[in-house]
Amino acid sequence: MNTVVIPGAFLFPSPRCLAAGASLRHPSRLGLPRVLLLPPRRFSELLLPPVGPRGFKMENFDASLSPYFRALLGPRDTRVKGWFLLDNYIPTFICTAIYLLVVWLGPKYMKTRQPFSCRGILVVYNLGLTLLSLFMFYELVTGVWENNYNFFCQGTRSAGEADMKIIEVLWWYYFSKLIEFMDTFFFILRKNNHQITVLHVYHHATMLNIWWFVMNWVPCGHSYFGATLNSFIHVLMYSYYGLSSIPSMRPYLWWKKYITQGQLLQFVLTIIQTSCGVIWPCTFPLGWLYFQIGYMISLIALFTNFYIQTYNKKSASRRKERLREHQNGSVAAVNGHTTSFSSLENNVKLRKQRKD
Repeated sequence: MNTVVIPGAFLFPSPRCLAAGASLRHPSRLGLPRVLLLPPRRFSELLLPPVGPRGFKMENFDASLSPYFRALLGPRDTRVKGWFLLDNYIPTFICTAIYLLVVWLGPKYMKTRQPFSCRGILVVYNLGLTLLSLFMFYELVTGVWENNYNFFCQGTRSAGEADMKIIEVLWWYYFSKLIEFMDTFFFILRKNNHQITVLHVYHHATMLNIWWFVMNWVPCGHSYFGATLNSFIHVLMYSYYGLSSIPSMRPYLWWKKYITQGQLLQFVLTIIQTSCGVIWPCTFPLGWLYFQIGYMISLIALFTNFYIQTYNKKSASRRKERLREHQNGSVAAVNGHTTSFSSLENNVKLRKQRKD
C-alpha cells in the first residue's frame, strides 16, 4: 500500500484540519492509497526550515517580535494557534519581500526576451480563483445568516462555536491573497508591464500582510463584511480574466469598466459598515475599525485615479480624434455608408492583433 502525504493546509475546503492533522480511515476498502495529513507546523518546517545559516532560528526571531505585537495589538486569538502560516509572521513577510523583488527584477529580465502566451494556464488559474472566490462568498453569506451576525457591530467571541466557520473561511481568504501574487507574475511573463501599476502592487503586497494580522487578532466578527464583498467582486473579476484569455470570447466581454465601479462601491460600503461599529460599538476592537476605514480611503483614492486615467481620459481622447477626422474631411458618407482611411487602418490593425 502506497502512502501519500498531503499538507492539511491544501485540503480544500476544511482548514480545521490545519490545527491537528488526521488520516483517512480504512482507505483500502475504497482501493485508495493511505493518505496522511501532515500537521501544518511540520509542513511549515518543510517549506521554511526553522534553523538557518549560522544557527539563525526563525522561531526565536519571531518570538522577539511578539512583545511588540502584544503591546500594540493585545493578545493573539488562540483559536488559530498552529494554523498554517499563522503562527509566525516571518513567512508572510518573506513571501511579500520575494514578490516585490520579482516585481522589480522581472520586467528587467523579460526586457530582451519574447513574451510567454500562458493562455492555457491562465484559463485554469482564473477558473480556480473564480471557484475559490465563489466558495468563500457562499460560505461567508450562509455563515453570517445562520449565526445571526449583527450588521452594525459583531464581536469576535459573541457567536461561540459558530464563529469557527467564519474563521475557517477567512483563513482561505488570507491564503488566496498569497495565490493572487500570480496575477503580477503573469503580467511580467506576458510583458504586460503597463498593468503593473502602483495601485496593483500596493493592493497585492498589503492585503496579504494585513490579513495575517487580522487572522491572528480579529479572525471573525466584524471582519467578515469586507471579505464577503471582495469575494463577490473577485468572482466577477476572475471570470472576466479567464474568459478574456480565450481570444474568441474577447468581443463579448463588456463589463470590465463595471468591475472597477463595483470595487469602488465595495470600498464605500465597507467604510459605511465599519463606521457603524464605531458609532454603535461592541466588543470588536475600535483600533481595527479605524485602520480599516483609513485603508479603504487609500484604496478609493488609488482606484478613482485608475478609473479616471483608464476610462474617462480614453473616452475624451476618442471623442477628440473623431472630431478631428470630421474636421479634416476624412469621413465621407457614400450611399448611407461611412468610409474612411482610419477605418481601413483599424481593420488592418485588428487583423494583425496577437491571438494570445
